[in-house]
Amino acid sequence: MADASNSTIARPFDSAAIAEAAALIVAGQPVAVPTETVYGLAADARNAEAVARIYAAKGRPDFNPLIVHVPDLDAAERLGVFGAVERQLAARFWPGPLTLVVPRAADCPVASIATAGLDTIAIRVPGHRAMQALLAESGAPLAAPSANASGRVSPTKAGHVLASLDGRIALVIDDGPTSAGVESTIARVRDGAVEVLRPGPVTTEMLAAASGLSVTGVEGSEIVAPGMLASHYAPGKPVRLGAVDFAEDEFGIGFGAVAGDYDLSASGDLTEAAARLFDALHAGAASAKAKIAVAAIPVEGLGAAINDRLARAAV
Repeated sequence: MADASNSTIARPFDSAAIAEAAALIVAGQPVAVPTETVYGLAADARNAEAVARIYAAKGRPDFNPLIVHVPDLDAAERLGVFGAVERQLAARFWPGPLTLVVPRAADCPVASIATAGLDTIAIRVPGHRAMQALLAESGAPLAAPSANASGRVSPTKAGHVLASLDGRIALVIDDGPTSAGVESTIARVRDGAVEVLRPGPVTTEMLAAASGLSVTGVEGSEIVAPGMLASHYAPGKPVRLGAVDFAEDEFGIGFGAVAGDYDLSASGDLTEAAARLFDALHAGAASAKAKIAVAAIPVEGLGAAINDRLARAAV
Protein backbone atom coordinates (compact mmCIF):
# COMPACT_ATOMS: atom_id res chain seq x y z
CA MET A 1 0.00 0.00 0.00
CA ALA A 2 1.10 3.54 -0.63
CA ASP A 3 2.41 5.50 2.34
CA ALA A 4 -0.51 7.49 3.73
CA SER A 5 1.75 10.54 3.95
CA ASN A 6 2.09 10.54 0.15
CA SER A 7 -0.57 11.46 -2.36
CA THR A 8 -1.67 9.01 -5.01
CA ILE A 9 -0.34 9.99 -8.44
CA ALA A 10 -2.87 10.36 -11.27
CA ARG A 11 -1.44 9.86 -14.77
CA PRO A 12 -3.33 10.48 -18.00
CA PHE A 13 -3.60 7.36 -20.09
CA ASP A 14 -0.62 6.86 -22.39
CA SER A 15 2.08 4.26 -22.94
CA ALA A 16 4.34 5.72 -20.23
CA ALA A 17 1.54 5.62 -17.65
CA ILE A 18 0.74 2.01 -18.55
CA ALA A 19 4.41 1.05 -18.25
CA GLU A 20 4.54 2.66 -14.79
CA ALA A 21 1.35 0.87 -13.75
CA ALA A 22 2.63 -2.48 -15.06
CA ALA A 23 5.86 -2.08 -13.08
CA LEU A 24 3.81 -1.60 -9.93
CA ILE A 25 1.71 -4.68 -10.77
CA VAL A 26 4.86 -6.77 -11.23
CA ALA A 27 6.12 -5.44 -7.87
CA GLY A 28 2.96 -6.73 -6.15
CA GLN A 29 1.18 -3.38 -5.77
CA PRO A 30 -2.41 -2.54 -6.76
CA VAL A 31 -3.15 0.31 -9.16
CA ALA A 32 -6.42 1.95 -10.20
CA VAL A 33 -7.35 1.67 -13.87
CA PRO A 34 -10.56 2.38 -15.80
CA THR A 35 -12.70 -0.29 -17.40
CA GLU A 36 -15.85 0.33 -19.40
CA THR A 37 -17.91 -0.31 -16.24
CA VAL A 38 -16.15 1.44 -13.33
CA TYR A 39 -12.56 2.13 -12.29
CA GLY A 40 -11.01 -1.04 -10.88
CA LEU A 41 -8.29 -1.58 -8.28
CA ALA A 42 -6.10 -4.07 -10.10
CA ALA A 43 -3.40 -6.44 -8.85
CA ASP A 44 -1.76 -9.62 -10.14
CA ALA A 45 -4.35 -12.32 -9.41
CA ARG A 46 -1.58 -14.93 -9.06
CA ASN A 47 0.10 -13.04 -6.21
CA ALA A 48 -1.74 -13.67 -2.94
CA GLU A 49 -0.11 -10.77 -1.08
CA ALA A 50 -0.84 -8.38 -3.94
CA VAL A 51 -4.51 -9.37 -3.80
CA ALA A 52 -4.50 -8.92 -0.03
CA ARG A 53 -3.23 -5.38 -0.58
CA ILE A 54 -6.40 -4.66 -2.57
CA TYR A 55 -8.47 -5.40 0.54
CA ALA A 56 -6.11 -3.44 2.75
CA ALA A 57 -6.31 -0.39 0.46
CA LYS A 58 -10.10 -0.56 0.29
CA GLY A 59 -10.45 -1.07 4.04
CA ARG A 60 -12.85 -3.83 3.12
CA PRO A 61 -14.49 -5.52 6.13
CA ASP A 62 -14.28 -8.95 4.51
CA PHE A 63 -12.82 -10.43 1.37
CA ASN A 64 -15.00 -11.92 -1.30
CA PRO A 65 -14.44 -13.58 -4.65
CA LEU A 66 -12.92 -11.06 -7.05
CA ILE A 67 -13.38 -10.80 -10.80
CA VAL A 68 -10.24 -11.75 -12.69
CA HIS A 69 -9.66 -9.77 -15.89
CA VAL A 70 -7.91 -11.32 -18.89
CA PRO A 71 -7.26 -10.13 -22.45
CA ASP A 72 -9.26 -12.75 -24.38
CA LEU A 73 -11.08 -16.08 -24.28
CA ASP A 74 -7.88 -18.08 -24.79
CA ALA A 75 -6.45 -16.53 -21.62
CA ALA A 76 -9.74 -17.15 -19.82
CA GLU A 77 -9.67 -20.83 -20.70
CA ARG A 78 -6.27 -21.15 -19.06
CA LEU A 79 -7.93 -20.17 -15.77
CA GLY A 80 -11.39 -21.73 -15.96
CA VAL A 81 -13.37 -24.55 -17.58
CA PHE A 82 -15.74 -23.30 -20.29
CA GLY A 83 -18.61 -25.26 -21.77
CA ALA A 84 -20.40 -24.61 -25.06
CA VAL A 85 -22.85 -22.08 -23.59
CA GLU A 86 -20.13 -20.13 -21.80
CA ARG A 87 -18.24 -19.93 -25.09
CA GLN A 88 -21.39 -18.68 -26.84
CA LEU A 89 -21.80 -15.94 -24.25
CA ALA A 90 -18.13 -15.04 -24.43
CA ALA A 91 -18.29 -14.82 -28.23
CA ARG A 92 -21.29 -12.50 -28.00
CA PHE A 93 -20.33 -10.24 -25.09
CA TRP A 94 -16.52 -10.27 -24.79
CA PRO A 95 -14.81 -7.95 -24.64
CA GLY A 96 -17.47 -6.24 -22.59
CA PRO A 97 -19.34 -5.93 -19.28
CA LEU A 98 -20.17 -9.60 -18.68
CA THR A 99 -18.46 -11.69 -16.00
CA LEU A 100 -18.77 -15.47 -16.28
CA VAL A 101 -18.42 -17.75 -13.24
CA VAL A 102 -16.94 -21.11 -14.26
CA PRO A 103 -15.11 -23.97 -12.51
CA ARG A 104 -11.43 -23.28 -11.80
CA ALA A 105 -9.09 -25.11 -14.13
CA ALA A 106 -7.06 -27.84 -12.46
CA ASP A 107 -3.83 -25.90 -12.98
CA CYS A 108 -5.29 -22.42 -12.47
CA PRO A 109 -2.52 -20.13 -11.19
CA VAL A 110 -4.87 -17.62 -9.55
CA ALA A 111 -4.31 -17.28 -5.78
CA SER A 112 -6.96 -18.77 -3.50
CA ILE A 113 -7.62 -15.41 -1.84
CA ALA A 114 -8.80 -14.01 -5.19
CA THR A 115 -11.48 -16.69 -5.46
CA ALA A 116 -12.21 -16.79 -1.70
CA GLY A 117 -11.21 -20.44 -1.58
CA LEU A 118 -13.99 -21.48 -3.98
CA ASP A 119 -13.67 -24.06 -6.75
CA THR A 120 -15.09 -21.53 -9.20
CA ILE A 121 -13.61 -18.37 -10.70
CA ALA A 122 -15.25 -15.19 -12.00
CA ILE A 123 -13.65 -14.05 -15.28
CA ARG A 124 -14.17 -11.07 -17.56
CA VAL A 125 -12.57 -9.80 -20.76
CA PRO A 126 -12.78 -6.00 -20.50
CA GLY A 127 -13.30 -3.77 -23.51
CA HIS A 128 -11.58 -0.66 -22.21
CA ARG A 129 -8.30 0.32 -23.86
CA ALA A 130 -6.56 1.16 -20.58
CA MET A 131 -7.30 -2.16 -18.89
CA GLN A 132 -6.42 -4.07 -22.07
CA ALA A 133 -3.15 -2.15 -22.32
CA LEU A 134 -2.32 -2.94 -18.69
CA LEU A 135 -3.10 -6.63 -19.21
CA ALA A 136 -0.77 -6.70 -22.20
CA GLU A 137 2.05 -4.75 -20.56
CA SER A 138 1.98 -6.61 -17.22
CA GLY A 139 1.39 -10.08 -18.66
CA ALA A 140 -0.73 -10.91 -15.63
CA PRO A 141 -4.36 -11.83 -15.05
CA LEU A 142 -5.68 -8.91 -12.99
CA ALA A 143 -8.02 -9.22 -10.03
CA ALA A 144 -9.90 -5.92 -9.80
CA PRO A 145 -12.85 -4.90 -7.63
CA SER A 146 -14.07 -1.31 -7.79
CA ALA A 147 -11.40 1.25 -6.88
CA ASN A 148 -13.07 2.85 -3.90
CA ALA A 149 -12.93 2.58 -0.13
CA SER A 150 -15.35 0.05 1.32
CA GLY A 151 -18.86 1.43 1.62
CA ARG A 152 -18.28 4.26 -0.84
CA VAL A 153 -19.96 4.69 -4.22
CA SER A 154 -18.19 2.91 -7.08
CA PRO A 155 -15.92 5.28 -9.05
CA THR A 156 -16.59 6.23 -12.65
CA LYS A 157 -13.89 8.95 -12.82
CA ALA A 158 -10.30 9.17 -11.63
CA GLY A 159 -11.36 11.94 -9.26
CA HIS A 160 -13.75 9.52 -7.55
CA VAL A 161 -10.84 7.16 -6.94
CA LEU A 162 -8.71 9.90 -5.44
CA ALA A 163 -11.58 11.02 -3.21
CA SER A 164 -11.55 7.72 -1.32
CA LEU A 165 -8.15 6.09 -1.96
CA ASP A 166 -5.73 9.04 -2.05
CA GLY A 167 -2.58 7.97 -0.20
CA ARG A 168 -3.66 4.33 -0.05
CA ILE A 169 -2.39 3.36 -3.51
CA ALA A 170 0.49 4.61 -5.62
CA LEU A 171 -1.18 5.30 -8.97
CA VAL A 172 -4.43 5.84 -10.84
CA ILE A 173 -4.61 5.86 -14.63
CA ASP A 174 -6.97 8.66 -15.75
CA ASP A 175 -8.74 7.97 -19.04
CA GLY A 176 -11.86 10.01 -18.40
CA PRO A 177 -15.29 8.82 -17.29
CA THR A 178 -16.30 5.20 -17.81
CA SER A 179 -18.99 4.42 -20.37
CA ALA A 180 -21.23 1.87 -18.64
CA GLY A 181 -21.05 3.43 -15.19
CA VAL A 182 -22.27 0.33 -13.34
CA GLU A 183 -20.51 -2.93 -12.53
CA SER A 184 -20.59 -5.85 -14.94
CA THR A 185 -23.35 -8.42 -15.10
CA ILE A 186 -22.24 -11.62 -13.36
CA ALA A 187 -23.72 -14.90 -14.63
CA ARG A 188 -23.10 -18.62 -14.59
CA VAL A 189 -24.56 -21.58 -16.47
CA ARG A 190 -26.21 -24.09 -14.16
CA ASP A 191 -28.86 -26.80 -14.55
CA GLY A 192 -29.57 -25.91 -18.15
CA ALA A 193 -30.17 -22.23 -17.49
CA VAL A 194 -28.22 -19.01 -17.21
CA GLU A 195 -28.28 -17.74 -13.63
CA VAL A 196 -27.72 -14.04 -13.06
CA LEU A 197 -25.75 -13.45 -9.87
CA ARG A 198 -25.53 -9.68 -10.27
CA PRO A 199 -27.56 -7.60 -12.74
CA GLY A 200 -25.62 -5.21 -14.93
CA PRO A 201 -25.30 -3.79 -18.44
CA VAL A 202 -25.83 -7.20 -20.11
CA THR A 203 -29.53 -7.74 -19.48
CA THR A 204 -31.59 -10.88 -18.91
CA GLU A 205 -33.07 -10.51 -22.39
CA MET A 206 -29.63 -10.21 -23.96
CA LEU A 207 -28.41 -13.33 -22.16
CA ALA A 208 -31.48 -15.31 -23.19
CA ALA A 209 -31.12 -14.29 -26.83
CA ALA A 210 -27.42 -15.17 -26.92
CA SER A 211 -27.68 -18.49 -25.10
CA GLY A 212 -31.06 -19.82 -26.17
CA LEU A 213 -31.66 -20.76 -22.53
CA SER A 214 -33.95 -19.49 -19.83
CA VAL A 215 -32.42 -16.90 -17.52
CA THR A 216 -33.07 -17.09 -13.79
CA GLY A 217 -31.83 -15.87 -10.46
CA VAL A 218 -31.92 -12.11 -10.95
CA GLU A 219 -33.26 -11.67 -7.42
CA GLY A 220 -31.48 -12.79 -4.26
CA SER A 221 -28.86 -15.22 -5.55
CA GLU A 222 -25.67 -13.17 -5.34
CA ILE A 223 -23.27 -15.87 -4.21
CA VAL A 224 -20.45 -13.47 -4.98
CA ALA A 225 -21.69 -11.06 -2.32
CA PRO A 226 -20.50 -10.79 1.29
CA GLY A 227 -21.97 -13.21 3.79
CA MET A 228 -23.27 -15.72 1.22
CA LEU A 229 -20.39 -18.19 1.17
CA ALA A 230 -20.31 -19.79 4.63
CA SER A 231 -20.41 -23.41 3.48
CA HIS A 232 -17.44 -22.92 1.17
CA TYR A 233 -15.03 -22.26 4.03
CA ALA A 234 -15.67 -25.51 5.90
CA PRO A 235 -12.56 -27.73 5.70
CA GLY A 236 -14.47 -30.89 6.67
CA LYS A 237 -12.81 -31.18 10.10
CA PRO A 238 -13.44 -29.66 13.53
CA VAL A 239 -11.78 -26.25 13.80
CA ARG A 240 -10.67 -24.73 17.13
CA LEU A 241 -9.97 -21.00 17.22
CA GLY A 242 -7.82 -18.90 19.54
CA ALA A 243 -5.30 -21.66 20.17
CA VAL A 244 -2.13 -20.91 22.17
CA ASP A 245 -0.76 -24.41 21.54
CA PHE A 246 -1.73 -27.45 19.47
CA ALA A 247 -2.64 -31.03 20.37
CA GLU A 248 -1.04 -33.99 18.61
CA ASP A 249 -4.18 -34.66 16.54
CA GLU A 250 -4.53 -31.00 15.46
CA PHE A 251 -3.12 -29.39 12.33
CA GLY A 252 -1.83 -26.13 13.77
CA ILE A 253 -2.28 -22.89 11.87
CA GLY A 254 0.07 -20.44 13.52
CA PHE A 255 0.25 -16.66 13.71
CA GLY A 256 2.86 -14.42 15.27
CA ALA A 257 4.62 -16.03 18.21
CA VAL A 258 2.39 -19.13 18.04
CA ALA A 259 4.06 -21.39 15.49
CA GLY A 260 2.16 -24.21 13.81
CA ASP A 261 2.29 -26.72 10.97
CA TYR A 262 1.40 -23.82 8.67
CA ASP A 263 2.14 -20.26 9.76
CA LEU A 264 -0.07 -17.48 8.43
CA SER A 265 2.58 -14.92 9.35
CA ALA A 266 5.43 -15.47 11.77
CA SER A 267 5.88 -11.69 11.97
CA GLY A 268 2.20 -11.06 12.77
CA ASP A 269 1.53 -9.25 9.47
CA LEU A 270 -2.20 -9.29 8.72
CA THR A 271 -1.78 -8.72 4.99
CA GLU A 272 0.47 -11.76 4.74
CA ALA A 273 -1.94 -13.74 6.91
CA ALA A 274 -4.92 -12.84 4.72
CA ALA A 275 -2.98 -13.85 1.63
CA ARG A 276 -2.21 -17.28 3.12
CA LEU A 277 -5.53 -18.03 4.88
CA PHE A 278 -7.30 -20.18 2.30
CA ASP A 279 -4.14 -22.09 1.46
CA ALA A 280 -3.74 -22.81 5.18
CA LEU A 281 -7.27 -24.19 5.44
CA HIS A 282 -6.72 -26.34 2.33
CA ALA A 283 -3.49 -27.64 3.85
CA GLY A 284 -5.28 -28.49 7.08
CA ALA A 285 -8.05 -30.28 5.21
CA ALA A 286 -5.51 -32.33 3.26
CA SER A 287 -3.40 -33.24 6.31
CA ALA A 288 -3.53 -36.59 8.09
CA LYS A 289 -4.53 -34.93 11.36
CA ALA A 290 -8.17 -35.21 12.42
CA LYS A 291 -8.63 -31.64 13.60
CA ILE A 292 -7.51 -28.09 12.86
CA ALA A 293 -6.59 -25.44 15.41
CA VAL A 294 -5.84 -21.79 14.65
CA ALA A 295 -3.89 -19.28 16.72
CA ALA A 296 -5.64 -16.09 17.79
CA ILE A 297 -5.74 -13.33 15.14
CA PRO A 298 -6.22 -9.65 16.08
CA VAL A 299 -9.53 -8.22 14.87
CA GLU A 300 -8.31 -4.88 13.56
CA GLY A 301 -7.94 -4.16 9.83
CA LEU A 302 -7.81 -7.31 7.70
CA GLY A 303 -7.96 -9.31 10.94
CA ALA A 304 -11.73 -8.78 10.94
CA ALA A 305 -11.99 -10.49 7.57
CA ILE A 306 -9.70 -13.32 8.65
CA ASN A 307 -11.69 -13.91 11.84
CA ASP A 308 -14.97 -13.80 9.91
CA ARG A 309 -13.79 -16.56 7.57
CA LEU A 310 -12.33 -18.62 10.41
CA ALA A 311 -15.58 -18.35 12.37
CA ARG A 312 -17.46 -19.69 9.35
CA ALA A 313 -14.92 -22.51 8.95
CA ALA A 314 -15.41 -23.46 12.61
CA VAL A 315 -19.21 -23.75 12.41
